[in-house]
Amino acid sequence: MRRLKTKKMAALLLSAAMSVSLCACGGKDAQDASVDTPETQQASEVSTATAQTEANEEKAPEAQAAPGEVSIDFEDGLFGFVGNDKTASGGADDSVFSLEDYNGSKALKVTTQGRLPFVGIQADVLLGENAAKLKTVEMTIGTENPDGQFFACSGNIYGFVGEENKKTNEAWSVYLENGNPKTASYTVPDNQSFGAGNFIVVSLETDNGKDKGAAQANLYIDNIVFKDADGNVLPVDTSAEYVSAGTDVDRSNLYAVTKAVTFEGFTCSGDGWAQNGFDMPQEILDALVPGSVVEISYKSDNGDMWLVIPDAAAGWMRVGNGDSDVFAYLNNAGNTAQITYEQIASLCGDDVSTWGTRMQCEASGAWEVSSVKVGMKSNPIAAAGAVAFEGFTCSGDGWAQNGFDMPQEILDALVPGSVVEISYKSDNGDMWLVIPDAAAGWMRVGNGDGDVFAVCDGSKCYLTYEQIASLCGDDVSTWGARMQCEASGAWEVYGVKVGKAQEMYALNRYTPFEGFACSGDGWAQNGFDMPQEILDALVPGAVVQITYKSDNGDMWLVIPDAAAGWMRVGNGDGDVFASCTGSVCQLTYEQIASLCGDDVSTWGARMQCEASGAWEVFSVAVGVPAAE
Repeated sequence: MRRLKTKKMAALLLSAAMSVSLCACGGKDAQDASVDTPETQQASEVSTATAQTEANEEKAPEAQAAPGEVSIDFEDGLFGFVGNDKTASGGADDSVFSLEDYNGSKALKVTTQGRLPFVGIQADVLLGENAAKLKTVEMTIGTENPDGQFFACSGNIYGFVGEENKKTNEAWSVYLENGNPKTASYTVPDNQSFGAGNFIVVSLETDNGKDKGAAQANLYIDNIVFKDADGNVLPVDTSAEYVSAGTDVDRSNLYAVTKAVTFEGFTCSGDGWAQNGFDMPQEILDALVPGSVVEISYKSDNGDMWLVIPDAAAGWMRVGNGDSDVFAYLNNAGNTAQITYEQIASLCGDDVSTWGTRMQCEASGAWEVSSVKVGMKSNPIAAAGAVAFEGFTCSGDGWAQNGFDMPQEILDALVPGSVVEISYKSDNGDMWLVIPDAAAGWMRVGNGDGDVFAVCDGSKCYLTYEQIASLCGDDVSTWGARMQCEASGAWEVYGVKVGKAQEMYALNRYTPFEGFACSGDGWAQNGFDMPQEILDALVPGAVVQITYKSDNGDMWLVIPDAAAGWMRVGNGDGDVFASCTGSVCQLTYEQIASLCGDDVSTWGARMQCEASGAWEVFSVAVGVPAAE
């Protein structure tokens, strides 16, 4: 690979080139003067010696690119095209990005925040019409430990290519201090192509310093070079903005679904208020039983979706964003809707044979449905106060198992009331937990073995202690040392942790607290006066839902001006505990009323948030759990 030169060396070379050019333009007299004048000859010798000395002094272990040889050198101060990616790893960090002086020039600094950094680069928008020409990516990668020591680090450059954003990667590593920074590269595979919707991710996945108890390393990225198949450097538009390409499934406000049956071939579309759909096959009719839910994956101009049963004996029926008192469950992204059996039965009757054969969809604006499935519903689960299974990252092909021996802290965390949380992705969306060496025998719990089903949504899978114990016995010491994962198609696990199982709620009749976005340091409170629609929504049975992030994963809701006095509900005050996942926190009306009283008019006007470490809240809303 051609080594990249430092920017300072490039400037010296450019200066030298200009000197040659000036001599050439000066003609014979100028050339003669430069040869015949002693002062000029001496100056030339000094300049050459100085240039050589500076070049030797500034020589980097891995030289960087000269101006014109790179696509991005960060000297224009723009870096809005990078962001934290959640696609390459479910355990990604929420790193902080800045431009800093590094190795003699401006570079992108990635300041880590306690987890693994995965830096997304919006390459498709950067390259624009040249995206399809991309063949190789080169960049300078360096690491820095805040303690001032050097530790070996390594990671990957991932490319997500083709229509399905297929992930391929090439590793990079910095093992020697005199080899830091160094040039790393990624090549688009010969059988793949890069284009719209594709992107690049740079990760730091092995940090020897962190493993030895030192501070976590920060990452530097500079001199990004995009090349076509002929080696030509491709220009970019550095004003491009990063858009998260994460594949994390938005399950906000939704039930967890198990034993799902897909309505094969249900893809259709329509204009606003137009209905379209299909006759239900027998397997869908059989799946529509008490406790089941219809889940629709869609997009629509207005974010809404209705399910229509047009030929029921009881008459034409529609359940969606609001028909009388029956409301569908919609996620925050407005691309997944759920309608329960009980909601349909409340209008069509309990006998599915009287519902007719046809199922349709409808929305208030142009819409498109990509899939429909029916499965058994259960409230989602969170793992509170979780203990991480350090180093649990692995993968396998369909039906292959892979995993690790459980450290003592995981064995200690596996107690009644606990839950194992697996962050993953798989070709078929499923995931199993395998305990291969239990005294009771080989055990597997996942999307279906006997009557024991995990709660899996395609990105997170939850298995309770009680589920495992029902097969392995209550004595964890008899479970053996090993924990493994498995799925029916190719799979990858990004992290495993064990915490206290907390039930979350599926919510409908969702009222957003408009404008509630704020942040604070540890134990600082911040918030807003409640508008009338929020006060009206705070009724018995309601749930306050906070989407957030915090240094310690916790979150409190504070009502500071209640007649009963200052009040706080969160990860632990007295016997009142919120259900918090680290990104979503739910607090019931009953929890707040237990401290502030049942009369909302005495709660005061203000709602605030707080956490034990630095925190940021993105949204607050009030919803209602199932009223079947």
